[in-house]
Amino acid sequence: MSLLAARNLTKSFGGVHAVRDVSFSVASGELLAMIGPNGAGKTTCFNLVGGQLRPDAGEIFLGDRKIQGRPPRELCRLGVGRTFQVAAAFNSMTVHENVQVALLSNAGLLGSVLSPFSPSGKALQLLETTGINALAGKPCAELAYGDLKRVELAIALACQPRLLLMDEPTAGMAAAERHALMTLVQGIAKREHIAVLFTEHDMDAVFRYADRVIVLSEGELIAQGTPAEVRADARVRRVYLGEGAAHA
Repeated sequence: MSLLAARNLTKSFGGVHAVRDVSFSVASGELLAMIGPNGAGKTTCFNLVGGQLRPDAGEIFLGDRKIQGRPPRELCRLGVGRTFQVAAAFNSMTVHENVQVALLSNAGLLGSVLSPFSPSGKALQLLETTGINALAGKPCAELAYGDLKRVELAIALACQPRLLLMDEPTAGMAAAERHALMTLVQGIAKREHIAVLFTEHDMDAVFRYADRVIVLSEGELIAQGTPAEVRADARVRRVYLGEGAAHA
């Protein structure tokens, strides 16, 4: 059964149809990759799901709850986490403090001095989950970019997401770091039954880690299926992957 279901999403900006009648779903524990050439509508579609944009038409369901048009803060409290193409954190704060802030914010207690809630233990658990507990006391300004991406993942996991949105999670990373991060995400998703929707330009990461792939072109959904099915699709090869992709 699908955790996330997007139905007939449509979004225009003036006379430009960024997304046209796009439908897809993601199940708990599944990794769904959204790919396509530049200008295909991936970012718009992603932002419709993440609450940054409101669709002109269509519906988005998280379980049995309609979520289209709800702001990101509300979506976080409903169990939607997100990472961004360019990782960001409070550079002057330590890794541990960044995750603590995320936990307090998710609990609606940021700025409260009277709360009995202490996020320290949970923060350390998240750092262990993401493999950066040894960096807990280090300022984020001193981190390598791959480690900063893991901090961002720990922050996204602080809202105990049922759905995790990842916008180009491996952008700017070396090959070994990309595979280490995606292996980590895959393991967490399967173990915690988290649905993952991610955009990605690295086709090696897409075809190695995605359970299913959807392909957008000029705002329309042109293909969906397993990585092998999408790789072999003639239209996908023509508009995005290249004719030699099926034999790669």
